[in-house]
Amino acid sequence: MNRMHRTSPLTITAFAAVGIAVGLLLQLLRSAQGYPPFVPPLTLAATLVVLAAVLIVLALLLRRAVHHADRYPVNPFHAVRLLAGARAAQFAGALFGGFGAGSLLQLLGRSVMPPSTSWAPMLWLLLAGAVLVVCGIIAELLCRVPPRDDDGEAESEGAQGAGSAS
Repeated sequence: MNRMHRTSPLTITAFAAVGIAVGLLLQLLRSAQGYPPFVPPLTLAATLVVLAAVLIVLALLLRRAVHHADRYPVNPFHAVRLLAGARAAQFAGALFGGFGAGSLLQLLGRSVMPPSTSWAPMLWLLLAGAVLVVCGIIAELLCRVPPRDDDGEAESEGAQGAGSAS
């Protein structure tokens, strides 16, 4: 039986490392060319938080449908799409959060402290990315469907049949 595995923390860390590197390099490049630092719009952080909230609501609805399958039909394609969305949210949250962290790291490493209008949106992006990662992990856990009884019976019968044939 092919089982779905949870997303590896190493994969999420790798996405975050790429985001940190891109954010750091972008800010270093802009600084070296004499441009002001790139400041992400606050709407980006707000959008990530809204996506996290929608993901959690959809996962909770799916979980409710799984536990009350007699009242609410469960569409397996909906569950798979939601699982894919939860994984994508983890990767996107790690990338955006890493980007915010890398940008913030370079900006706060300067000898003169920049105004809060420069670094606050980067901090919000870092926090929103972390929220999206956490909500993606929670949604992935909520998408777990308990094994059906008939699958378990079929596996045990297959194992017994194989054992009695030898």
